[in-house]
Amino acid sequence: VLLQESGPGLLKPSQTLSLTCTVSGGSITTIYYDWSWIRQPPGKGLEWIGYINYRDRPYYSPSLKSRTSISRNTSNNQFSLQLNSVTPEDTAVYYCARHIGPVTDGMDYWGKGTLVTVSS
Repeated sequence: VLLQESGPGLLKPSQTLSLTCTVSGGSITTIYYDWSWIRQPPGKGLEWIGYINYRDRPYYSPSLKSRTSISRNTSNNQFSLQLNSVTPEDTAVYYCARHIGPVTDGMDYWGKGTLVTVSS
């Protein structure tokens, strides 16, 4: 299974971050597999953003829920992240990943990550 993130690498404050994860080698509708977005700010640890499950239901981190939307496109085998009203604190490497079961059990496949910088 391969995951590849894509999207703009530079945003200005207040803009909307939009990223897409293209999945190959496996279907995003396969039962029991869920698809997450995770980020890592410079010098900090990993932060889970949210996921969309195989039934097309999204779940979000409480700290980001008000600004986050995750959706999927089954025709293209992709899932996407939107994060509204970004600030410099949203600067991070953004990863997409696959997991089965609780997020805390870990991911089995990861994308390589894409750096998103928020700066005026």
